[in-house]
Amino acid sequence: MKKVLLAFLVLLAACSVDFRDLRNSRPAVAYPSASRGAQVDDYHGTRVADPYRWLEQVDAAQTREWITAENAIAQPYLEGIPARATIKERLKQLWNYERYDIPVQRGSRYFFSRNDGLQNQSVLYVADGLHGQPRVLLDPNTLSKDATIALGEIVPSPDGKLLAYSLSDGGTDWRTWHFREVATGRDLPDVLRFTKFAVVAWTPDSRTVYYARYPTRPDGTGDDTKQREIYWHKLGAAQDADERVFKVVDHPTRNPFVRVTDDGRYLVMRVYDGAKQTGLYYRTLAQDGSPSSEVVRLFDDFDADYFFVGEIDDTFYVHTNRDAPNWQLIAVPATSAERKNWRVVIAEGEHAMTGASLVGGRFILHYLKDAYSVVRVADLNGKALYDVQLPGIGKADGFSGDVRDGETFFAYTDFLTPPTISRLDVASGQVSVFRAPKVAVDTSKFVVEQVFYTSKDGTRVPMFIASKGGLVKDGQTPVQLYGYGGFNIAQQPAFSVPWMVWLEMGGAFAVANLRGGSEYGEAWHTAGTKLDKQNVFDDFIAAAQWLIDNKYTSTPKLAIRGRSNGGLLVGAVITQRPDLFGAALPGVGVLDMLRYHTPSANARQWSGDYGLSENAAEFRALYAYSPVHNVRAGTCYPPTLVTTADHDDRVVPWHSYKFAAQLQQAQGCPNPVLLRVETRAGHGAGKPVWMQIEDWADQWAFLAKTLHMEQEMRLAESAL
Repeated sequence: MKKVLLAFLVLLAACSVDFRDLRNSRPAVAYPSASRGAQVDDYHGTRVADPYRWLEQVDAAQTREWITAENAIAQPYLEGIPARATIKERLKQLWNYERYDIPVQRGSRYFFSRNDGLQNQSVLYVADGLHGQPRVLLDPNTLSKDATIALGEIVPSPDGKLLAYSLSDGGTDWRTWHFREVATGRDLPDVLRFTKFAVVAWTPDSRTVYYARYPTRPDGTGDDTKQREIYWHKLGAAQDADERVFKVVDHPTRNPFVRVTDDGRYLVMRVYDGAKQTGLYYRTLAQDGSPSSEVVRLFDDFDADYFFVGEIDDTFYVHTNRDAPNWQLIAVPATSAERKNWRVVIAEGEHAMTGASLVGGRFILHYLKDAYSVVRVADLNGKALYDVQLPGIGKADGFSGDVRDGETFFAYTDFLTPPTISRLDVASGQVSVFRAPKVAVDTSKFVVEQVFYTSKDGTRVPMFIASKGGLVKDGQTPVQLYGYGGFNIAQQPAFSVPWMVWLEMGGAFAVANLRGGSEYGEAWHTAGTKLDKQNVFDDFIAAAQWLIDNKYTSTPKLAIRGRSNGGLLVGAVITQRPDLFGAALPGVGVLDMLRYHTPSANARQWSGDYGLSENAAEFRALYAYSPVHNVRAGTCYPPTLVTTADHDDRVVPWHSYKFAAQLQQAQGCPNPVLLRVETRAGHGAGKPVWMQIEDWADQWAFLAKTLHMEQEMRLAESAL
């Protein structure tokens, strides 16, 4: 392996000797012509030009021709970088390790996914008993020639005899559900369509499921501009015969999720309308699984987040941030959730309680302490029993199961540890390893530290930094700064093959825990939303400045990267501080903040974080940072590679199209602005391994060239 790595670094060094400072050279890129239309919109008296509105017609011939022309420039440019081939080969070598997902137990059977290393899609296995011989139940790699049909979610029936599973085709968020006999591997004729972002819920008899689906358009496709509705499906029946059991009729944007309680007595519906705007409704169920009552609106004020955790003897256990920014766990009777009937089981504490589950008559509580996981177990009265022993400062997730289960499974990972799957004996607290992968890289030569820096308004923000041991702080290390900052999602330590390759290339990386996430509870989240969204960008800019001031790196060596809401982050900060960064990688970003909500009801629900341009005050905040609207002609923007996928129906690709067109038209210096559009892919979920490797090879090669990494390669080579 040492010889392989040495060859890798030698090739990278050799490929790097011809790199030039693009800021001082003539542009090598002639961008495709993009016509500028005359569209102007009036927002509360402010006239806003939208010259690339035509790119929102993603399937129009003019748009497709422009995308083809952009790819015809970006792909040869990226593939022509000499370092790309060796980066791709090293990605392949490290990606080739056995890995598992968290098992799901139903009846006497255990279901889990496994990838032997370079399989494009992980294969679903089933075993009779935890230590039984696994056999293949479903191999998605056989479903398409290019491996772009992916297994989405799996939900085994309570008796373990049937498997409900969803498929995604070409990266779309739309799911098609199928049902498979576990013993025979034969699919039943039942097919459920028009679903996304939600799983089916079995009734205890394993004969029927509840599910949320979108209405259909006249052409027979799902219409996600409308709200989901809850249906009841009996196995053996056609979907057209399914009974609708719930529909939101009093609000235009609320969407339901569905769950059946472990005892089968309640159909619980979490009605979502954005962060801090959820309700909990239910209907009682008869023995045959049919609804036996009208809808009961248990929580209906939409004044906070309410997550159903479990039910025992007509008591609902609910995880909420109502009057508790760091969250609490409450018990309420099914008959009434009036505040006087609440019983606080686990009170709000010093650290944010970001998740809770009810397994084996115990509450398993997930806390964040400075962005790393702490997991505690308590009894039904809230008495602390023990902390789950984790191997380090990292991320733990899983811990699902039935209220009657005696075991649960979880995954642990950190920046230097690939996900290890462990079993927890809920009663005793004993942890045993189920599967522990091994990666062909010596992680002992890398170190991770956590630092804290001060943002523009004085807020203390944590940041993780990974590098080779003995890093010399001379400002010359190529550093990637990554961030997200939104939707109450914490950025925790997690293993990544591309990060490992980046470290081997002589780089370092930093992950900033920006406001907008859940790292410090709801107050931290709220401080990065709506009229305060600028705090997120200030936090990120301050992180970059801290890395420069403390000599970890310098502007010519500093790259920034983010995806989705993180793509917005990158787009916003390069328009605000284009002088601060050496390169930028905005991926599948939300970049037109005035029209982000127009494609679908799902996108409109992001308004809990972003606000809406329909509101005058929120428009002013959005307009002030919207990347598409803050590109200025003649400005020198850093080398930028914009990436998206033409099948992305979560963050529609026209965000990236419009942003790239604006940047290319406005660029005031020779730094390249490239747009690479993946076909047969979506927002990221289900992307086959071969496509992921190509994507990362493009991005790392772009950085190797634009950050001038030939010196780092030579130093890495001589250190061996």
